[in-house]
Amino acid sequence: MAWSTREVAELAGTTVNTVRHYHRAGLLEEPSREANGYKQYGARHLVRLLQIRRLRELDIPLAQIEAVGARAETPQAALLAIDADLAASIERLQRARAEIQAILKGTTATDLPPGFEDLSRHLSEPERSLMLVYSQLYDESAMSDLKQMIESEPDVADTEFNALAPDADDATRQRLAETFAPHLAQHFADYPWLSNPGPHLSMDPQVTQETFLATVLELYNPAQRDVLARAIMIAATPAAAATDTAN
Repeated sequence: MAWSTREVAELAGTTVNTVRHYHRAGLLEEPSREANGYKQYGARHLVRLLQIRRLRELDIPLAQIEAVGARAETPQAALLAIDADLAASIERLQRARAEIQAILKGTTATDLPPGFEDLSRHLSEPERSLMLVYSQLYDESAMSDLKQMIESEPDVADTEFNALAPDADDATRQRLAETFAPHLAQHFADYPWLSNPGPHLSMDPQVTQETFLATVLELYNPAQRDVLARAIMIAATPAAAATDTAN
């Protein structure tokens, strides 16, 4: 008994386009053709289509189905790898459900990276946004360090900085910068990678720099950016480091 493409597709509970896709993907061998050019599918093709359908119902990707092959005895190694992937997916979905439940209960926020929820009240809206962007730019180790920095940093002059007007006078900017500088100097001392973040980047260095600059430009006004730049310059000088060490 031989079937046409439409007939074998109907028998397998799929579509003609899907059968053709399986051919292109190398999952289903091409059948022989009659003199008129029409394909003639046999029982082995139907069995293979049913096998593929069964594996797809288990949410197994086509790329992994190819590794399983068409033999009656499915390779154990391939199935073990698939099972491991499924277990990881289940764990990821369970974490996602837990986070969604926490959001629904109001115990976590969507504008902070995972693990930063308890710091919400310590961060301004721009800082929360910046942390969320950082989570895409830096690895887990760096994010853990950033969390420790926030936890150890006193809320000195934060309110004044957050309310700083774009046209704030030079004296106010300098005073705020000098207030922040010792804490920044301590961070540079405690976390040397801040001066050379390359090993902790999750993305290309240039992309990271461009993303950081674009984010800061949008989140902070000119006076705030000036304060941050001054504070970093002061913190980077030996005098600032020495003063911080003495304290």
